[in-house]
Order: sequence, then C-alpha cells, then structure tokens
Amino acid sequence: MPDARFYADQTSAFKDALPKQPGPWLALSTGGADGAFGAGFVTGLSAGGHRPDYTVVTGVSAGALMAPFIFAGPKYDPLLQALYTKTSAPDIFEVGATGESFLDTWPLRDLIKKEITPELLADIAAAYTGGRRLFIITTDLDAERSVVWNMGAIAVHAADHGRGHGGAALDLFRSVLLASGSIPGAFPPVQIDVEGNGKHFTEMHVDGGVGGQFFVAPAPLMESTSGYKIPASALYVVINSGLKPDFQVVERSTPAILAQSVGMAVKVDLRLMLDRAYIAAKNSGIPFNVATIPPDFNAPSRGAFDPDYMKALFRTGYELGKSAAPFASAPPPYPGQSTIPSKADDRAQSNDPGANK
Repeated sequence: MPDARFYADQTSAFKDALPKQPGPWLALSTGGADGAFGAGFVTGLSAGGHRPDYTVVTGVSAGALMAPFIFAGPKYDPLLQALYTKTSAPDIFEVGATGESFLDTWPLRDLIKKEITPELLADIAAAYTGGRRLFIITTDLDAERSVVWNMGAIAVHAADHGRGHGGAALDLFRSVLLASGSIPGAFPPVQIDVEGNGKHFTEMHVDGGVGGQFFVAPAPLMESTSGYKIPASALYVVINSGLKPDFQVVERSTPAILAQSVGMAVKVDLRLMLDRAYIAAKNSGIPFNVATIPPDFNAPSRGAFDPDYMKALFRTGYELGKSAAPFASAPPPYPGQSTIPSKADDRAQSNDPGANK
C-alpha cells in the first residue's frame, strides 16, 4: 500500500495527499477520557445544524479514535455517543505489566476490532474517493518521526481487495488507531510490519501525541516564516483536554508522578500548538476556530475512564456544539487574562461603529 502513509515532516508528500479542492479542515486533539468532550461537541454540531462535511479530518490519540466516525458522517453519532458515555476502564485496559508497559490494552484492541467494521471502511473509502481526506498520526519510535496515515487510502484498499489484501488493510487500519492512542510506558507499543526496497521490517509505533497534540500540517509549513498558505476554507480545532492548571497533591508513586508530569506537559504543548495554528491560519487568510473544555467544567472523576464523568463531559460538549456560537476565534487566554473571543463577539464587534477606531 504505497499510498498508505508518509512522514509528518515530508512537506511534498503532505501536499500531494491533500484534496484537490479547498474546504473546512477539522483537527482533533489528544485527551484520553476527555475525548468525551470532542465526541459530544461534534454530535452537538450535528444537532445544531452547523456541521459541515469536513474536507480534511486529522486525529491524534483520543482524537484518532473518534476521527473515523466523525469523518464518516452524522449517521455514526449514536455510536460515537455510546462509545464515549458507556465505555469504562475495563473496556480500555487490564492492570498488569506487559514488559513494555504498566497496563495491557487487549480490551481496547478488541473494542476497536468490534467497532471498526468493513461497513465503516466502505463509507470512509467512498468519502476518500469523493475527494475528502482522513489523516491519523502515530509516532515511529525507531525513526523518531511522526507518521501520517492516509486512512481513506487504506480503506479503499480494504474495499477493493476483499478478504485477501483487503483483510490486511482492515487490520492495518485498526492497528494504526490502536497505536495512535498507545501512551508510552502506560500502554504497550504496536508493532507494524512494513516492506521497503525489498526488505521487511517491524516498526514500533506509539501515541501520536509524542510528536504533537494535534496535527494540521508538517511543522516546517506551520512556521510563522514559512509563507505556506493552508489550502482550506477554514480551520477548526477541537481540544479534548482541559487547559487550566488543576492543583492536587501528587501521590509519591511512579505512576502518579508520571501521570501528573505528562498531564502538565500536554497542557503546555497544547497552548503552544494552538498559538502556532492560530498564526498559520491568519497568515493563510482563513478563519480560525477552536473549541475547548469550558474552564468552569468541574464534574468529579472517580478514576480513569469513569462513565459518569465522561457522560457529564459529553453533555457539556454537546450543549456547546449545539449553541449559536460553539467556536472561539482565538486560543483561550491563560488563567487571569482576558476572556475568550467568540464568533458572537466577532459579529457584535463588526456591528459596532467604533470597533475599529
């Protein structure tokens, strides 16, 4: 499957993989159980009647796991809701070290196998043939490079080749999703068999978030001095993670210290990436839109993948997505700074005769 992927820093390969026509792009971020926000938000967009057929959808980690259903269209909203309101920790992992991780993710592998069906891939293949693109990001630890998987192209292979090569394509599709959410140390890496220049090799792939919390375009093209124009009509980013610091006394144990440290690093990285995406959109002359978990959301969580917590977060995302102004037009401010501008604020300002004075 030579068209199945490219490295995330290969600018020419990225440009070649893009749709021929511009349209709205959607980037879905990392977030773990907080992916319930993004799932609820996009479902709310459907209910509010303002969800386009995104020309490009990208997903990293938690964003990767929801991206296929979002890309395939609103008819998968009920399944998306069920996955993010009824799933619990035993559906994701089993406690017990594997030699490569603290936890074993065979339950998540089985869940992906159950929900990523040939019928879903047929819908994704049809969208790809129609000119839309679904990109999922993993991290190739051997190469120390992020990999962009062209999931629509893989789906076409699955649809065109039946149980032979098509079965391999379906297996690859599922493996990529599992790999994109495989947090190093916590979850075991995913081994992917590849062939190049007549040689066979097994690559070790882990969470796409290692190389960035969401993906819009290769880093060289996102630099403020690159001059690259994102070929989209608008850029939308959904952040499946809280951004404000939350004080809590950290237990003096290796897992707790790692979890708190990674969580803090993710928030810092998200803010830096949002700023870069905002500048790239402005330099490209396209609208920037971002949705984040409201800072006043404070539902308690009883642990990893708590269904009650995820239901509350899904409802929060749903109500925001269904609202008249679901997106903000700039990255959220740091705590204590000015309020987030929204599309409603933009419209009000444009109607204010003194707004530009």
